[in-house]
This record gives sequence, structure tokens and C-alpha cells, in this order.
Amino acid sequence: MVDRRRASIALAVLLIGVGAIAGIAGIALASAGPRTVHVSIHYSRFDPTAFDVRPGETVRFVVTNLDPIEHEFIIGDVRVQLLHERGAEAFHPPRPGEMTVPAGTTMETTYTFPSEPGSLILGCHLPGHYAYGMHAPIRIG
Repeated sequence: MVDRRRASIALAVLLIGVGAIAGIAGIALASAGPRTVHVSIHYSRFDPTAFDVRPGETVRFVVTNLDPIEHEFIIGDVRVQLLHERGAEAFHPPRPGEMTVPAGTTMETTYTFPSEPGSLILGCHLPGHYAYGMHAPIRIG
């Protein structure tokens, strides 16, 4: 009778432990998702001034424009940056890696980086902004 009781208690403890582990694993899996990176724009500069991401990583950028003027948030290679510098669009609706961020607002975009190591650039192409230094390197790897 005592052995049966001990076995029942041991089984109950084991099931509780397995349930707790499964619950923790479930919470961890449920919270897994894009990494969030907060970016602020102030004095026509991005902060942080450089970014490091893993190949294939998806990042959710939450961008706060503290300036009294709008800015752009454009992720791309040199070719993409050049196209935007030459005036591809006057306004960028939110889409992966491109958006216009009005003065005093917070906007977000989610971007999945290429699966190979390399580099991209974050830039703003309102007149004179890129030349002023409103760009930041993104290292993939």
C-alpha cells in the first residue's frame, strides 16, 4: 500500500514537472518572433548609427521621429539607395523596409534580411538628407 502511494505521488510530481516544462516551452514558442529594434530619428540622424543582423533574420523596426520634419526609413543596397536618392517616390506607404515617418510620430516596419552575409544601408532621401549623413550601415552576418 505504501509503495503504491509513493508511486502515485512520484507519478503526480512527474506529470506536474512535465506540464510545467511544456508550459514554459509553449510560452517560449509563442513569444518567439521578430526581434524588435527601436530606432529614433533626431537632428536628421538615426540612432543607433549602425545595425547588426543575422542572415535571414526578421526584424521589427519601431521608428520614432523626434524631429519637426518628416523623414524616410529606406532599407536597401547601394542600388536601392541610389534609386530613392534620384526620386523614386515622394511618399512611402508602410511596406517592408520602406516608409515615410511624419514629424513627431512612431511608425513600424518589419523586414526580413537576406540569408547570405553582406551589407545593406538604411537611408533617408528627402532633399539633402542622405548627403547630410542620414544613413546607417546594416551588417548581415
